[in-house]
Amino acid sequence: MSSEDLQDTDTEARFEFKKEQKSAFESEKGLDEETIRLISEDKDEPEWMLERRLRALEQFQNMPMPTDWPGQPDLSEVDIDEIVPYIRPDVEARGGADEWDDLPEEIQDTFDKLGIPEAEKKALSGVGAQYESEVVYQNMQEQWEEKGVIFCDMDKAVQEHEELVREHFMTKCVPPSDNKFAALHGAIWSGGSFVYVPEDVTVEMPVQAYFRMNSEGMGQFEHTLIIAEEGAEMHYIEGCSAPKYSAFNLHSGGVEVFVDEDAHVQYSTVQNWSKNTYNLNTKRAIVEENGRMEWISGSMGSKATMLYPSTILKGRGASDNHITIAFAGEGQDIDTGAKVYHNAPETKSTIESKSIAKDGGRTNYRGLVHIADGAENSSTAVECDALMFDNESTSDTMPYMEINESKVDVAHEATVGKIGDEDIFYLQSRGLDDDDAKQMIVSGFIEPITEELPIEYAVELNRLVELEMEGSLG
Repeated sequence: MSSEDLQDTDTEARFEFKKEQKSAFESEKGLDEETIRLISEDKDEPEWMLERRLRALEQFQNMPMPTDWPGQPDLSEVDIDEIVPYIRPDVEARGGADEWDDLPEEIQDTFDKLGIPEAEKKALSGVGAQYESEVVYQNMQEQWEEKGVIFCDMDKAVQEHEELVREHFMTKCVPPSDNKFAALHGAIWSGGSFVYVPEDVTVEMPVQAYFRMNSEGMGQFEHTLIIAEEGAEMHYIEGCSAPKYSAFNLHSGGVEVFVDEDAHVQYSTVQNWSKNTYNLNTKRAIVEENGRMEWISGSMGSKATMLYPSTILKGRGASDNHITIAFAGEGQDIDTGAKVYHNAPETKSTIESKSIAKDGGRTNYRGLVHIADGAENSSTAVECDALMFDNESTSDTMPYMEINESKVDVAHEATVGKIGDEDIFYLQSRGLDDDDAKQMIVSGFIEPITEELPIEYAVELNRLVELEMEGSLG
């Protein structure tokens, strides 16, 4: 099949196809010290990284599974002993090929179908593509490299940018002690992206990383580390997908973002996991004085998701904006939200959550806003909107506010509603059938997210939502 033919493949086929697994190295199922040492040796890591992995493993083994959160998704099926934690694909160049043509044909086909080369040509400053546990392709346009921008995979960053990684990797932002799955990630992480933007450099086009799980019963644990120096600006886009198999898969990535004074980082993710994938990520940003952080998240497809990007507003005038969309169909429990810590005066945050549930699916907003004593003249606004297709679906809102300062402005609003018969009737009277009418209503509902994305990704997100409504994915 030619590259041109692959680009014409429709959205459903692009996400649901499967490839025969070929690997150069594959660990045994489960997680123990021997596995950690084998992975670290395979990557030729420095001793300090192995030591961090082993400490994280010890923390993971000593921490209980989160089972006592009100209304949390059922994680009883998540058995780490049944997960293959590390698969190195059979790619000649460790750290990723510089050209698509250097990749094995089956990996080229995978990413061609997902539209990655085409997106790189049209709308991106750089692209990274991860297959199983390692990045297989990485590229950055020369004009940004000449300005000192670094965009490479994390395994390469450990070797070539050791000082920066050693200072920032799971030390101040997401320590392994944060939660059990952060500890798991710290022990077994592999692949992911390292982005460094120097002072006063604006990367005008987004950079993108795409993570693909192809094998049955595996775990993917990529790590993303972004450092934006004073006055820097950039937009990072992340895409994720996996086909459906009979055994469950686990995705437990980690994201750490450092936003210096007057810097601006936008982090957008469109996740389309299969309906037997558990998606349990830990993402956090630290924002200094007058810095600005934006999270835009679209989550769908997984059997269960627990995803709450968090931001620590550390400096005066720092700001944070979260926009989230979650879609749950039959047998899915999508538990998403946001956490913001106002630890300085005149900080500002907004959280906008949109959720859609159908065929008995469940969505839940779980959020935390903390305003510390002394963070005077800070403000926060939280808005949660839920849309349901039927009486079997459910939607919950669990906001938590910790306000320790009196001179602040705090607002919270939540709405829950069904698609009304009168709305459908009105659109049908204008010539739309039932399905098209519902899709138009949903498209309008999620517009605040899609309008923040480059057009290629906005179109893709709308198409994925349409397929979820049809029950065609996963």
